[in-house]
Amino acid sequence: MIGGGHAGIEAALAAARAGARVTLVTMRADRIGEMSCNPAIGGLGKGQLVREVDALGGAMGELADATGIQFKMLGTAKGVAAQGPRCQSDRHRYREAATARIRAHGSIEVIESTVAGLLLSDGAAATCVSGVRLGDGRELRADAVVVTTGTFLRAVMHTGEAQSSGGRVGESTSQGISADLVRLGLTLGRLKTGTPPRLARDSIDWERTKPEHGDARPQPFSHATDPRQFPRLTQVLCHLTQTNSRTHELIRANIHRAPMYAGRIQGVGPRYCPSVEDKVMRFADKESHPIFLEPEGLDTDVIYINGVSTSLPAEVQHAFVHTIEGLERAVFLREGYAVEYDFVNPSQLDRTLAARAVPGLFLAGQINGTSGYEEAAAQGLVAGANAAFWALDRAPLVLGRDQAYIGVLIDDLVVAQPTEPYRMFTSRAEHRLLLRWDNADRRLVPLAHELGLADGAALERLRAREARVSQALAVLAQSRSSAHANKPWSEVLRRPEVTLEVVEAGCEAFAALGLAFEERTAVESEIKYAGYIAREREQVERLRRQEEVEIPRDFDYDALRGLANEARSRLASLRPRTLGQAARIAGVRPPDVALLAIHVQRARGE
Repeated sequence: MIGGGHAGIEAALAAARAGARVTLVTMRADRIGEMSCNPAIGGLGKGQLVREVDALGGAMGELADATGIQFKMLGTAKGVAAQGPRCQSDRHRYREAATARIRAHGSIEVIESTVAGLLLSDGAAATCVSGVRLGDGRELRADAVVVTTGTFLRAVMHTGEAQSSGGRVGESTSQGISADLVRLGLTLGRLKTGTPPRLARDSIDWERTKPEHGDARPQPFSHATDPRQFPRLTQVLCHLTQTNSRTHELIRANIHRAPMYAGRIQGVGPRYCPSVEDKVMRFADKESHPIFLEPEGLDTDVIYINGVSTSLPAEVQHAFVHTIEGLERAVFLREGYAVEYDFVNPSQLDRTLAARAVPGLFLAGQINGTSGYEEAAAQGLVAGANAAFWALDRAPLVLGRDQAYIGVLIDDLVVAQPTEPYRMFTSRAEHRLLLRWDNADRRLVPLAHELGLADGAALERLRAREARVSQALAVLAQSRSSAHANKPWSEVLRRPEVTLEVVEAGCEAFAALGLAFEERTAVESEIKYAGYIAREREQVERLRRQEEVEIPRDFDYDALRGLANEARSRLASLRPRTLGQAARIAGVRPPDVALLAIHVQRARGE
């Protein structure tokens, strides 16, 4: 495993659980699990990824539960399919817990070093990756290599006109791997990400900001965490303030000094997490933008300014931050900066996250054009498990779009050519009603146990929860409400205005069950959305039939008359594996897919 970030952690642990011996190479052994950006885990769409990583035996959920200092369920004003858990983490405790988890595993060896390049050998059909060459000249031989280099490939940091080499403050860049990837025939591009300034806690006028509370009854990420002994750490407040017209005037007056606007950065940044200068320029009609002041830990003075990612010169950052209410006298502990780095176009991967043309090479995390700790962890788990399965000659782990948000994430990557860092949202999952945060274990623990990624205890916890949910559903079907024409409580609960609190007040048998919050959510969802869930499953079956129609690898799209030029170009470039993948490619219309289906059937002799 190359890299000790969130992708590298899950990749190493998954490969070890699968039965492989693992070596994790990282530039800084004291920075395993570092939260380079906001020390937070989860969110809308992202929280579901963390729950799924946990259900597949991964570590992120447990690490978040052990180190979280504020927990909050987002999207509660919407239906359960649009909700997602989030926590603010103690940055230092998270890193320490992640490092301890890796070092405690008997099948994982950690080597502190740079990787100068990949070792290659000629296989029967293609050049194979057979290990890595370290910066000190040592060679490590391996059956498979997982690259999880984050933002470190040929990375350059920008603050105004100043540039320096490195993928994170205090750390260097990786140069040799990019050249080897190009030699292997992979197409690379450039992306950028940004960070905000960090401020001293006692320099902020907290009375002029709005406190943001966490949930009164926080819910853990991990299915293994006992809700009765949760949360583990003291819970804290975050605070809210906002930019104003003076802030925007200063940014506009200095926009020519921002590296992106001056042309010094060629990589594209994340659309859904834009820099503050992008917000001001792109949304000129907005009078203000929200800013969240979030502590980086219990034992540190550092406050993270969420919403003020910037790469403007240091003196400009000081000037515009001091125009913000509550931050007029804020002391900077670190200025914000942008990082520009190489990524590999993920359309060159298959759904195991293996490079299609390079046996033994797997990629995960920001190198695949994604953003976020959660996306990285999800990819790391899949890539690490599949690297081990490939080396051990076992069947791979492949998740469908109807099975997991992880399946949506990977499918989106391998059938598209991202032009900006990818971020997960609930809106990306067309089957999100089936992929709720509360049922990740029901969807994935049996598969994980079958593959050896989850232990027997996880399966027993699932069976116990399933039994409690089934019992609750039976009680609600059998018990009747005298206040509702003696109808079963299961029928009454289907009404939009009836909540589980109403049911508990009127149904003693249900209240006596004492269900956990997650179990209550599952019960309510199964009853309230029963009709929608049934229709969703029918749609999944229809799509699965289309998804399973494979397109021959040598299919000649140029010979297909009637196909739109854009569709022909995109299909020939991306070469989707199935009709289902073809249908999800931007620029390919339903009539194009219908025509393609006819010709695929003819090519297959059907």
